[in-house]
Amino acid sequence: MRLVQGILRVIPFVGLVFACVLASQASAQVRIKDIVIFEGVRKNQLVGYGLVVGLNGTGDRIRNSPFTKSSIEGMLERLGVGNLTNEDLKTKNTAAVMVTSMLPAFAKTGSTIDVVLSSLGDATSLRGGTLIVTPLSGANGEIYAVAQGPIAVAGFNAQGTNASIVQGVPTVARIENGATVENEIEFRLNDLETVLLSLRTPDFTTAIRITDAINDFFGSKVARAQDLSTVEIRPPDKIPIIDLIATVENILVTPDSVAKVVIDARSGTIVIGANVRIDKVAISQGGLTILVEDRIEVSQPTPLSIGGTTVVVPQTTVAIENKQAKFTVLEGDVSLQRLVDGLNAIGIGASETISILQAIKAAGALHADLEII
Repeated sequence: MRLVQGILRVIPFVGLVFACVLASQASAQVRIKDIVIFEGVRKNQLVGYGLVVGLNGTGDRIRNSPFTKSSIEGMLERLGVGNLTNEDLKTKNTAAVMVTSMLPAFAKTGSTIDVVLSSLGDATSLRGGTLIVTPLSGANGEIYAVAQGPIAVAGFNAQGTNASIVQGVPTVARIENGATVENEIEFRLNDLETVLLSLRTPDFTTAIRITDAINDFFGSKVARAQDLSTVEIRPPDKIPIIDLIATVENILVTPDSVAKVVIDARSGTIVIGANVRIDKVAISQGGLTILVEDRIEVSQPTPLSIGGTTVVVPQTTVAIENKQAKFTVLEGDVSLQRLVDGLNAIGIGASETISILQAIKAAGALHADLEII
C-alpha cells in the first residue's frame, strides 16, 4: 500500500471517529531530539505558597480558611503591623494560593519564568488580584525563584439575585514572566564523559535504530544501547559535548512502537495504530429496543351531567423493536483498512464499536494492546 508521508487519516463513522495512523516506516523518520531526552537537559518543578491581594470581595472567608488568616497575620507582622485580634481580620479581598512553575534547563540568575496560581481556600475568583512576593522551592527544599506581580485570569463568574454564571475556571490564574530566577542549578555538560539518551517511549527496536544511526553518522562505534530506554554515547576525540549533542539531535531515525488501539469512551474517539492486526473473525451486532411512551389524556363529564368531574387519565404505550443482527466476516490477518471497512459495513455507533473491539480482544483475535482512557 502506498501511503503519503505525515498524513493522519480521520474516518467519520456514525457518531464515531476513527483516527487511523497510517504512516509507513519509510515515511516516519523523525529527529532524535523529538523522541529522546538528553541527560541533564530537563526542566525542574518549583512550588510555593503565597497570598493574592486586591480582590473585589471574592477572596477567602477568614473563618473558613484558617491558613489564610495565619498567613495574613504573619505577613503583616513582618511588615511591622502587629497586635491584631480576630475581630480585626474580616477582609474578603485576600486569597491563599499555591504557586507552581517550571525551571528551564540552564536557567540563569535574573531570567524570568511563567507561574500558575491556584486557589487554596474558598475564594470565588482571583480576577484583579496581585500576588505578593512568593519564594518558589525545588524538590530539595532550596529556593530557586521568587514570584510577584498582577495576575491574569481567563475565566470569570457573574452572580445576580437568583442566577449566576461561571465561564472557565476563575480560581486559576497565570503571571507571564512572573518569577525571577535567583539560584542556578549547578550542571556542566562539558564535564560529562558520556552522554545518555533517554527514550520518551521505551522500545528495544527504537533504541537499536538510534544506536545504528549515530554509529553510521560518525563512522565508528560511539553509541551503544544499554536497555530499551537508554542509549549511551562516548564522544569522539576533540568533539565538545555541546557540539556532539547538537549533531546527534538532528540525525533522522524511524521509531518503532507496539501495536495499540486507544479508546476514549467519553468522546467516542478510537485511534488504531498501523501495526494492528486481527485474525479471521465473524462479527454480529444487534439488539432489542423497548420504547415506552406516556401520554396524558383528559376525561370530561358529559354535558348536563350531575356530579361529574374532569379527571386526568394517563395512557402508556409499550413497543418492542427487535433489530435484525447482521454478520460481517473479517478475513485472516486483517489490515487497518479492512477493519474499518468491516465495521462500517455493520453500521453501528461508538459504544457498540468499543464493545466489539473489547470482545475481539477477549477472543484473542486482536493482536494489539487495547487501552481505554
